[in-house]
Amino acid sequence: MSLEALVSKYIVSTEKVLKEMQRSKGSTTVANKSVDTILDYITAYLEDAKYYKIQKKFETSLTSVAYCEGLLDALRLLGVVKFEWPANTERKK
Repeated sequence: MSLEALVSKYIVSTEKVLKEMQRSKGSTTVANKSVDTILDYITAYLEDAKYYKIQKKFETSLTSVAYCEGLLDALRLLGVVKFEWPANTERKK
């Protein structure tokens, strides 16, 4: 798989997760303001990934979208958001 195709796959997956994820309700040790800040970072990294993909800087784009995925996974592990990553067949779109 080319680097460009890999970047596209991860960008699509991250966009899907951001659209479909739900914030968890109930007790958490993470302040809502902190979660909002992290979600802002996620959105900014995703926009960077798209920008660098257009610029054909695929390594930088992949790095940016990987940061998005890592932050999303961290929020999920903390129990403050709920989502599922798309299946491999969905990611190939």
